[in-house]
Amino acid sequence: MPTSPVSLFDLSQEIAVVIGATGVLGGALAEGLAAAGAQVAILGRNRERGEARAKLIASSGGRAQFFEADAIDRVSLARAHRAIEQAFGPPTILVNAAGGNDPKVTVTAEHSFDAITVADWKANFDLNLVGGALVPCQEFGGAMAARQRGSIINIASVSAHLPLSRVVTYSAAKAAVLNLTQFLAREWAPRGVRVNSITPGFFPAEQNRKLLFHEDGSPTPRAQSILNHTPMARFGHSDELIGAAVFLASAKASGFVTGIDLRVDGGFLAQTI
Repeated sequence: MPTSPVSLFDLSQEIAVVIGATGVLGGALAEGLAAAGAQVAILGRNRERGEARAKLIASSGGRAQFFEADAIDRVSLARAHRAIEQAFGPPTILVNAAGGNDPKVTVTAEHSFDAITVADWKANFDLNLVGGALVPCQEFGGAMAARQRGSIINIASVSAHLPLSRVVTYSAAKAAVLNLTQFLAREWAPRGVRVNSITPGFFPAEQNRKLLFHEDGSPTPRAQSILNHTPMARFGHSDELIGAAVFLASAKASGFVTGIDLRVDGGFLAQTI
C-alpha cells in the first residue's frame, strides 16, 4: 500500500536544528518544519530575534526553542548541541541557513576586486562556508552518522552555479558549499545520513533589500536586471522554500535522494538569452 501524501511529509517524529533561523529565509524554514510537526531548535547569535521566532512558532501550535550559538565556533555549537539533546533529544534534521555578503567584499566601481583584502575574503568564507555548512555538519552530522539517521540541508545560491557580478567572494563560498554537500552525501550515504542543498533564487531579505529596491519600493536597475533574467518575472516569497525543505527533510518523501541541489529560483538558472 503506497504511503499517503499526508504521512509522506509528516515530521512529527523529527528534531530539526535550523541555523540562521533568526533571518528571513531561515526563519521561514523553521516555521515550515514546525508546521510539518518537527520540534525545532533555533540556533543563532541574536537572542532577541531567536526567541521571537520561537514564540511565533509556538503561537501557531508548533514546538520550538532558541539556543544561542556561533556557527563558526565548534565549542559553542557543541554546547548548544548538548542543550538541544537535553530539551528535545538527538537532532535528526540539520538546516544550514546562516550566511550573507559583506559590503567589504562587494566589487563596485569604487571598490575593485584587487582591493579586497585576504582578511575580508577569509571572513566571508568563514560566514558562508565554515559557519554556513562545514562546522555545523561536523558537529551535528557526525552525531547523525553515528546513529545512522539524519537529513542535512545546506542553503546554496544561484551565484554558486554562475558567479554574479559584484558578489565574487559570496559566489565562491557558496560554490564550495555545493561541493561540500556532494562530498558529504557520498561520505555519509552508507551511514544513513542524506545531504542535499537548496538553491534559492532571489528572495528579498535584510541583506539585499537596499540592492533591490529604492526607498519608494521601486526596483533598482540591478533588481530589474534580475527580473528580466527570471522567467517567472518576479522575486520569490520566503514561504516558497518550505516545500523543498520539508521534502528533503522527510525520509519517507525523499529517502532515496542524496547529493542533489534543488533549485527554487523561478527559472533563473534555466534562462540564457
